[in-house]
Amino acid sequence: MAATMKKAAAEDVNVTLEDQQKINKFAQNMSRLTELKDEVEVKKKQLQNLEDACDDIMLTDDDSLMIPYQIGDIFISHSQEETQDMLEEAKKNLQEEIDALESRIESIQWVLANLKAQLHAKFGSNIILEADEN
Repeated sequence: MAATMKKAAAEDVNVTLEDQQKINKFAQNMSRLTELKDEVEVKKKQLQNLEDACDDIMLTDDDSLMIPYQIGDIFISHSQEETQDMLEEAKKNLQEEIDALESRIESIQWVLANLKAQLHAKFGSNIILEADEN
C-alpha cells in the first residue's frame, strides 16, 4: 500500500522545461566544480614545490653560486638572490590564482546549494543530487 502511494506521488510530479534546465545547470556546475577542485590541487602541489625550492636555496652557503631557473623550456642561471626573488614572485602569483579559483568554487557551491534546494522542494526524495562531496 505504501509503495503504491509513493509510486503515485512520484508520477504526480511533472518535469517542466524550467525544471530540466535547473537539472542541467546543476550537472554543468557539478562538472565545473570538480574541474576547479582538481585545478586547485595541482596548483597547491606547484606552490609546495616552489616553497621547497625556496627552502633548498636558503640552505645554500655559497652566495656566488649560479642557480638555474626554468623559464618555459630553457634554464637561465641567476644569482641566489635573483632566483629567490623570482621564486617569491612565482609563489605570490600562484597563491593569487589559487585564491581566485577557491572564490569561484565558493560561488559555484552557492549556486549548487540554491538549485538543490529548489529541486528538492519540488521533487523531494524522487531526485538524487550528488553535491555533498565537500
